[in-house]
Amino acid sequence: MKTIDGFNFKDKKAIIRVDFNVPLNKDFVITDDTRMRFAVPTIKKILDDGGSVILMSHLGRPKEGPEDKFSLRHLVDHLSKLVDAPVKFADDCMGESAEKLSAELKPGEVLLLENLRFYKE
Repeated sequence: MKTIDGFNFKDKKAIIRVDFNVPLNKDFVITDDTRMRFAVPTIKKILDDGGSVILMSHLGRPKEGPEDKFSLRHLVDHLSKLVDAPVKFADDCMGESAEKLSAELKPGEVLLLENLRFYKE
């Protein structure tokens, strides 16, 4: 059976669907980062190989599109510390800004896309 350990990500971009649906307090501080920590070995494997990572996730259950309290931007600083690398943030999960940031991503860089659930689709 093939596993991620059998792949070399040098100069490759990997898009990963992660579960960053973590609890935040009223000040947008993560109160339990377990789900984020579980994704770290996969992210670090790709970075250590010389690849770059594009992360997609959801947070909460926004009802009518974008809501600040459900923005993944609140996770960027903490994620940066966990993976020991700067994390870029796309203010949308599709469209021009997400495509541009993804295209410009260099080996060793991480990009977090905005909450997938900001779109009903």
